[in-house]
Amino acid sequence: MATDQAHCSWVILVSFIISLMLMVIPLPDAIDPARPHFTALCLIYWSMALPQRVGVGFAWLLGLLLDVILGSLMGMHALSLSIIVFLTLKLHQRIRVYPVWQQALTILLLIGLNQLIILWVRGVIATQPTSWTYWLASFSSMLIWPLVYGVMRNVRRRFQVR
Repeated sequence: MATDQAHCSWVILVSFIISLMLMVIPLPDAIDPARPHFTALCLIYWSMALPQRVGVGFAWLLGLLLDVILGSLMGMHALSLSIIVFLTLKLHQRIRVYPVWQQALTILLLIGLNQLIILWVRGVIATQPTSWTYWLASFSSMLIWPLVYGVMRNVRRRFQVR
């Protein structure tokens, strides 16, 4: 049983490493604001699918790592990711039974909240975004959610992550 737990942990860990890599892959300046928030999508999926394994503390640590990788204010992503994982954990039983298109609308709200928290923190330190394109990440995350959900569900089933 302990080897199964370790095997499952590696699958979850690798998925987060991939999500972090997708967050830092260079994109052209024109489409970079529309980059989906892959780390948040991954966190939402795992906290919805396995709420006993991925929680607020894990989101906090992953957010700190994301802050280091992106060079942002320490704790900014940690705070926002912790809040959206907290909400996902509170609502995971409802969200799981929604059809994927309704889950995508929930993703729009959660990622929008994530961006609103980051905007608030940036406003406190006087580095606000200058364009409406800041909000494109919420919409692109919503649009890519069915693909992310399908891939993650297949990975979870293939490797029997419990």
